[in-house]
Amino acid sequence: MHTFTMGDLLQFLYNETSQEKTAAIKEALQQDWSLREKMNILTCTHAELNKVELLSPRQQSLDTIMRYAEKSIEATAETV
Repeated sequence: MHTFTMGDLLQFLYNETSQEKTAAIKEALQQDWSLREKMNILTCTHAELNKVELLSPRQQSLDTIMRYAEKSIEATAETV
């Protein structure tokens, strides 16, 4: 029996495995409870990640960073 890595399972989860590898993983999942448990954890984690809102910084933070960067460029230009 083939030993599948977490990387293999992730590829399987995202439908990125070949037909042969998909079939082999499906067969292994039916026979190996440990592999099923790992797959279950990945599947649950994947579902939870899909629920997370994408967060971005506040505009005020971005503006502050940009002002700082501009001042740094100006200071560097003055010293050259």
